[in-house]
Amino acid sequence: MKKILIYFLVLLTFSNCEDFLDTENLVKKDNSNFPQTAADAEIALTGAYASLREMTPGSDRQNFFIASEVLSDNCFGGGGPDNRRKHAMDRLKKVDENTFADIWKQNYRGIYRCNMLLGSLDNVSWENEETRNKIEGETYFLRAYFYFDLCRMFGTVPLITAPTTENLPRATAAELYGQMASDLKKAIDLLPANKYNPANNSELGRATKWAAEALLARVFLFYTGYYQQTNIPMDENNSLTKDEVVTILNDCIDNSGHDLVGDFRNLWPYSNEYTKKDYKYAQDNNLSWVGEDGNNIETVFAIKFSSKGTWDNPWYSNETCLHFSPRTPESLDDIFPFGTGWGVAPVNTKLWDEWPANDIRREGSILSVEKELPNYVWGCDKQMNETGYWQKKYMAINAYNDAGESVNYSCILYPDIDSDYQLNNTQDIVIIRFADVLLMAAELSQDATPLNRVRARVGLPAISYSEQALRDERRWEFAFEALRYWDLLRWGIAGDALNKQNGVKVLDNMVETTMNMGDLAQRIQETKGLMPIPQTQIDLSAGLLEQNPGWGNESNLN
Repeated sequence: MKKILIYFLVLLTFSNCEDFLDTENLVKKDNSNFPQTAADAEIALTGAYASLREMTPGSDRQNFFIASEVLSDNCFGGGGPDNRRKHAMDRLKKVDENTFADIWKQNYRGIYRCNMLLGSLDNVSWENEETRNKIEGETYFLRAYFYFDLCRMFGTVPLITAPTTENLPRATAAELYGQMASDLKKAIDLLPANKYNPANNSELGRATKWAAEALLARVFLFYTGYYQQTNIPMDENNSLTKDEVVTILNDCIDNSGHDLVGDFRNLWPYSNEYTKKDYKYAQDNNLSWVGEDGNNIETVFAIKFSSKGTWDNPWYSNETCLHFSPRTPESLDDIFPFGTGWGVAPVNTKLWDEWPANDIRREGSILSVEKELPNYVWGCDKQMNETGYWQKKYMAINAYNDAGESVNYSCILYPDIDSDYQLNNTQDIVIIRFADVLLMAAELSQDATPLNRVRARVGLPAISYSEQALRDERRWEFAFEALRYWDLLRWGIAGDALNKQNGVKVLDNMVETTMNMGDLAQRIQETKGLMPIPQTQIDLSAGLLEQNPGWGNESNLN
């Protein structure tokens, strides 16, 4: 049974608030009496990890992962005619003043929980220094993680490093990224240098030294690229340099125990043993899913989900898979082995056309209904932006049970799972793969060796290093993994790339049309690629927060 870090005990630790930093304590336990023991600190850490569950869309039906894909040139908004937020997001527009409210609140909730724990560590009766170091290191990792998502989405934000309900102004980009770098370097120093071990299931979903090294590189690349800097200032006398990051990445490559999975396609659940029995593509290519319980040597850090989802605790389930699945056909058999959902993020036809046909990752990442689904019915449930292409990595996956019924594969894998279709998806969201460690090392060192290691895995020949080769490789390797939009921004090519989506033929509720998204290059210039700060947070800030450029007038409504 898969492990998960999200327990009901989180409710004993922290809760929501009405302040713009979302920090009101609604329970009896607070930082005056909790945590007191190492076991208490572990519960508090669980509370910080629990914030990662917000990868599942919240009340506004948005999350960072979904937004990252819709914003990119890989996918369109999709959904139905009523999914106006997705259509607006795709065009860098808005339908209301609080489109991204949940992303703001979720991340600050996580930051607050981290701050509460870090501020309480000296009050804990520790059994040994190793336990404290591990909990402290994981907490620093999580705080940096939450800030990184906030800063990519909204730009500069208030920097809070201690429990407080005080309204604070935005920090500078240098201050924010310097704090992330500092937190991650502390995490690297504090966390044990234990090699990846598939037998150590208790560590699944937890931050490691290697995850901190990889995230530090990702933070460095985005900051130096987007803000056109050469290093990250950490204090008056120190900065994080490219050479230091390369050294850190090489440590991860050489000593982490992580490696590439032999077949790229085995990373994704469509290759699981139950689905494979009836899925010709998996059979023809002799695929075998590595799973999520410790055998995936490539996963450096993932958000864990489980089979324990109920409508009382729906966040155990990964609803992101439902968003990315086609809208409801008359029969699940028509789209087997894929399941149904809300039809968000149909794949841009140009991605399929531009992807080299000899790269196995194309069909391993994209479902072509023409090639694989002869009974596919177009226009189901008023599908918008339909192209005939869907991504395969994060989609509901079905298998036939003993009764011959098409059900989510997890219903066979975990017999006690809730039978409700919306609660069946247990797939982890992989945040960092070892392939990214290799390609970040290639990019920073301008060395083709790690790049060619990724290419060799999919049977492609070695090439010389070039900026374009690196960019292409990242696009093919990480399509639909919430990285593409942020890569485009840090490379300074987002405007031109997004404009190429115009003119693509689609079906909108069975009406043939073409995508007309306006001048997205101009919108990138106006907004700097950032999203609008929720108006509720601006109002609650007592005048300390101002709206991001390009979002302050009604002309930006969709």
